[in-house]
Amino acid sequence: MDVIIASGTDLFDRLTGTQPAPPWWLVILVGLLALGTVLHGRTWRIARNVVTIAHEGGHALIALVTGRKLDGIKLHSDTSGVTVSRGKPHGPGMVFTAMAGYLTPPLLGLLFAALLAAGRITLMLWFSLALLGAMLVMIRNVYGAVSVLVTGAVVFGVSWLAGPTLQAAFAYLAAWFLLFAATRPVIELQRTRAQQMRARSMYLSSDADQLAHLTGVPGLTWVALFIAVALGSLALGGLLLAPDTASLPGL
Repeated sequence: MDVIIASGTDLFDRLTGTQPAPPWWLVILVGLLALGTVLHGRTWRIARNVVTIAHEGGHALIALVTGRKLDGIKLHSDTSGVTVSRGKPHGPGMVFTAMAGYLTPPLLGLLFAALLAAGRITLMLWFSLALLGAMLVMIRNVYGAVSVLVTGAVVFGVSWLAGPTLQAAFAYLAAWFLLFAATRPVIELQRTRAQQMRARSMYLSSDADQLAHLTGVPGLTWVALFIAVALGSLALGGLLLAPDTASLPGL
């Protein structure tokens, strides 16, 4: 019993304690790696699954918070996803649920940046695990379950087995990636919308167009909101993650 209590205390101390920030060069290096991952087409097609997990997780969380009944989440190999919830087909709950998808990745990246700026590296990693575990319960297809399990296994392996420097590098990489990655799906969204409008498609099904139908506010306005939140989060998150100038080598 004493061993169990001691282990629980150690884990609590790890979660609530602070860890030293990584070297300045490592913060910059993983930031450049995250940016390269977003800009490189082939790498992006794989890494975009992480953004989809955050996107659909945002829909699901807000659906539950606003009192809607969550039926399940599906993630697909083309990096698309769908979250099905039941409730009123209109009203604030539906609006906030539709808004949440594109807003979640940048805001989650900003939250991660705030935790890392406070030295809470372990807490940030285990918070990520908790989110993935909660989402796994609602996954309703094999590809989605595998995606979430693989992502969770990587996070768990790093947080439990890796040394402090590797943990810090991974945590900063995740935060940088979400901040950089949040803008590209919105750009892709507007590109698809423009193509559909040129083709005079009768049914525009994106989140922005669903919000336009629900609120009467044009879809382009919602796209602009998504971009503004993504860029604002990147700016503020970048300030939080940037190395302290005192740690930089003198010129």
